[in-house]
Amino acid sequence: MDELKNLFSRTRLYFFNISWIIAEKAVNLVVGFLVTVMVARYLGPEAFGLLAYALSLATLFASAGHLGLSGLVVREIVRHPADRAETLGTSFLLKLSGVTAGFFVLVLLAFLSGTPGSVEFQVLLIVSASLFFRPFDVIDFWFEAHVQAKYPAMSRSIALFFSAGLKAGLVFGGAGLVYFAVANFFQGAVAALLLFLFYHAKSTVPVKAWNASLRRAGDLLREGWIVFLGSIFGVLYLKIDQIMLKWFADSQEVGVYAVAARFSEAWYFVPMAIVASFFPRLISIRESDPALYTERLQQIFDLLFTLALAIALPLTLVAGPIISLLFGPAYAKSAPILMVHVWAGLFIFMRAAFSKWILIENAVVFSLITQGVGALANVGINLILIPAYGGMGAAVATLVSYAGASYFSLIFFAKTRPVFRMMSRAMLAPVRYPLDFLGLKNP
Repeated sequence: MDELKNLFSRTRLYFFNISWIIAEKAVNLVVGFLVTVMVARYLGPEAFGLLAYALSLATLFASAGHLGLSGLVVREIVRHPADRAETLGTSFLLKLSGVTAGFFVLVLLAFLSGTPGSVEFQVLLIVSASLFFRPFDVIDFWFEAHVQAKYPAMSRSIALFFSAGLKAGLVFGGAGLVYFAVANFFQGAVAALLLFLFYHAKSTVPVKAWNASLRRAGDLLREGWIVFLGSIFGVLYLKIDQIMLKWFADSQEVGVYAVAARFSEAWYFVPMAIVASFFPRLISIRESDPALYTERLQQIFDLLFTLALAIALPLTLVAGPIISLLFGPAYAKSAPILMVHVWAGLFIFMRAAFSKWILIENAVVFSLITQGVGALANVGINLILIPAYGGMGAAVATLVSYAGASYFSLIFFAKTRPVFRMMSRAMLAPVRYPLDFLGLKNP
């Protein structure tokens, strides 16, 4: 009993932090999904596909503001608290510069791909403007470093409810597609504003104290450029499928595929929540207790794989009835796509822990290598399969590319081979833990 009390005392902060993240994402899952059902049924596959295409492009170009800073900024805040103001100010300026470049490229693409004044052009222009809210992610990094997830969670949840109410009003009011893009824009605006207000109220380092430094910018970019390129590859093979479907098929095929992908990707918050909460703890025990660090990392891999399996198996069995019930006959082709796409989650879940391992071990080059493998594989397979099989081909490309990038590629490098073994061992977790509970020898 005393051991349980001590364990709870040590992990209470992380438990509550995870609880906030999971609660926020659960709200996002339920509310966001219901809104997706409502909007998808209202707009139909073609218009919904065009909106999904625009949002995929925005996500792709938003990676220009990533700059490899996510986990790196959290690590710097934890390790060097005296330099927090400089780290935050420099990171904000770097991200702002990146999204500005992404914005202009996206606007240029809008001019090249659509007639100015057309619905497609307007949607792309509105969605691209939302990129300017991304630099406020540095405030999220601050709260993550201090294990205070409730403030970003509250910000995003309130913004989500605001957007959901707005979209519901648009559906009942019979609004056009452009207004739904505007609703997405305001969701980003509200979230950024609330995040700023929470930071102003809770932080000991006010925004007016932030300062940018060329030296610190150089340090961050030197360490982060590989993660940055890796993140571009990561977003590329996460969103390129919908973009290529638009280019090589049509908006309707994008809409059908987007419904399946929304079902599958809705769960991706789970691994992010888990690893984000334990990341500061893993950093601190890496040097003080390497054996405990390895043990905890294995336990995280075990948990992530088991959760992914618990999601993929039921969804595969009930994909047809759920799609038919919620989205109607217009999206019937989404069901078989979902049955393939959802299994990519096994590798995506474990990838979340691997991404943090990369930062802790200063092995960022493997972010570039593995993400590059995934991106190239996804683009190549999509080029072959989409013209013949449409959305199903894109789903197969997603599964194969994630498996290759986040698991099989790790066996080829001595540095990452221990992680490959951890992931392989995690795949046996549904067997290992019951055997261990029964007192039997497990693999």
